[in-house]
Amino acid sequence: MLFTDGGEERAEEIFKKYPKQAVRIFTFSVGQHNYDKGPIQWMACANKGYYYEIPSIGAIRINTQEYLDVLGRPMVKAERKAKQVQWTNVYLDALELGLVITGTLPVFNKTNTGSKKSQNQLILGVMAIDVSLEDIKNLTPRFTFGPNGYYFAIDPNGYVLLHPNLQPLTAKFHEPVTLDFLDAELENEIKVEIRKKMIDGNTGSHTISTLVKSQDERYIDASQRTYTFAPVKGTDYSLALVLPNHSLHYIRSNIADTITQAKFSESLMADKFDEYGYTFIAPRVYCTDLKPPDKNKNKNNTEFLVEFNDYIDTKTPNNDMCNVELVNRLLLDAGITSTLIKHWKGTNVQPGVVARFVATDGGITRVFRKSAGLDWQEEAETYESSFYKRSLDNDLYIFTPTPYLSKENSTDDTVLVSKAVNINVDGIALKPAVVGIKLDIGAWMTSFINTTQKINCNDEICGCQRNDVYVDCVLLDDGGFLVMSNRDEHIDQIGRFFGGMDPILMFNLVNSSLFTFKKTFDYQSLCDPEKEIKGAAGLRSVYVPTIADILNLGWFATAAAWSILQQLLVSITFPNFLNAAEIDEELSDARLKEVCITEQTQYYFETNNLSFRGTIDCENCTRLYHAEKLPNTNLVFIISDAKLTCSSCDTKPLIQDEQKCILLPSTAIIWRRT
Repeated sequence: MLFTDGGEERAEEIFKKYPKQAVRIFTFSVGQHNYDKGPIQWMACANKGYYYEIPSIGAIRINTQEYLDVLGRPMVKAERKAKQVQWTNVYLDALELGLVITGTLPVFNKTNTGSKKSQNQLILGVMAIDVSLEDIKNLTPRFTFGPNGYYFAIDPNGYVLLHPNLQPLTAKFHEPVTLDFLDAELENEIKVEIRKKMIDGNTGSHTISTLVKSQDERYIDASQRTYTFAPVKGTDYSLALVLPNHSLHYIRSNIADTITQAKFSESLMADKFDEYGYTFIAPRVYCTDLKPPDKNKNKNNTEFLVEFNDYIDTKTPNNDMCNVELVNRLLLDAGITSTLIKHWKGTNVQPGVVARFVATDGGITRVFRKSAGLDWQEEAETYESSFYKRSLDNDLYIFTPTPYLSKENSTDDTVLVSKAVNINVDGIALKPAVVGIKLDIGAWMTSFINTTQKINCNDEICGCQRNDVYVDCVLLDDGGFLVMSNRDEHIDQIGRFFGGMDPILMFNLVNSSLFTFKKTFDYQSLCDPEKEIKGAAGLRSVYVPTIADILNLGWFATAAAWSILQQLLVSITFPNFLNAAEIDEELSDARLKEVCITEQTQYYFETNNLSFRGTIDCENCTRLYHAEKLPNTNLVFIISDAKLTCSSCDTKPLIQDEQKCILLPSTAIIWRRT
């Protein structure tokens, strides 16, 4: 835009310098003056523009908008080519309809002007319609993709919509919710290529090894995913389907026999919990007139189960208002799991096992015995259960301690152990369920200490004795969280990140490549006001002897010994669980917070090596440590000189919790180019 108080020259040299420039020029003459208007009129007419005379300053606003009619004429003439729906980025609706996208379409006036050869060529305006992402989700067959399968779409800028990680937690976003695909997932080179191909409107499929963040965002797993993508017809979006190998096929239940339906549904009755275990069903929309419980309300799962039973008892599962496939899959899983519970009833529960459970893709969770189900805190929706989804991605026994911060409002003092049930049908691999147990921490600690001690030992150090002055023994999971310890003071800290308990040892475990970590950013977080943290210095303790002798003897280092140790741990804690696997083959608070960017750090096993050892050098002392991964589990056993024997080491904790990012004034934000 150029303003001048004269304009009596045509500036032809400038226009000749850029003869191919596709620019249209509009010129305006404002007010009464004696200047020659010819040059600025020529500028407009010679460059596909228009010249306007505006008589007064007050008429500037109205008259300067006249150029829109001129610009709109080619669009009106193009007609169908120009009449294409344009879609916006995702944004939070002001009327609290949630995340929406808006489709817009121009409206033209092509009526006759009265002349035989003349026709209006004006743009009257734009019409638009809002489409809720929740409505789109309800139209997709989510429960055929499996818990770890999902779909997403991206726009021409690479921003996602319909992605499971697109979850802004507040309505205070003043701008469109722009989350790039490479920020929604853990980035790698092939995903960069997939993003580019989707933006270009290509069709393709890639099977890749990728890192996957767990549902609770505490862990990272390495898994295979198949990305299949194609453009969406009539839009500039591209849609992708992401599936793990075990979700390339799914079980479709077809129970037409009403007698079988009634038999299976009987095991879901609340008065049958003593016989079939405490039962939970996933809160899904099985029938349009049977609403699942709202997470923000106090309606418990048993109430929903009773309502579901009453509904199918009176209207039958084949009712037109019901998703028959979803209901039949639930009933099929109810029948199969009831048989498993009967098997468990005929076997003895080993000491230390608080509960046995089975959870399925179809939405059934049974906890045996009934008394254990009263304290069950896991998600009833298996598609949103972190331990369930991790078990499917790992062919291991997954140990999951209760998150340390969650224990403040919970009496749960257990460790959950789970494993996916693998079945093979005509060469097709499926994982339709997860079975597992809950371990009582006190009883398991006793078994842990007894198992890790040397038999008939007369040495000064004979393994992991309870509250040993010289030796620390811990079990960590693959996220670096404490699962078991030989110290009573650590029992209340099970589930805590080990980098906050023994920072220098955790630091050395990272340096020795037992653990590695990945930092990611969450652009949809909500943050509380910052609090000042005051540090305090701790007392130094006296140096005491190390456990060099026991480590050098190699008793803990042999593969045979560790295999025996693992078998002992398994046999003590959940022998019947192994058999079972083989047999079955809040908004108001959010409004008070501010949108911010947070940094997340997840730790995971870096290599497939099993043994690790090293020396921790501090100011005036050293600590030896030895670590061994336990086969077929996500655990690592670590024995080391006690932390108290070498207090001169650095005690600055490693941070795993989500942290608010502070952007310095000089920080530049670099936008990703498409």
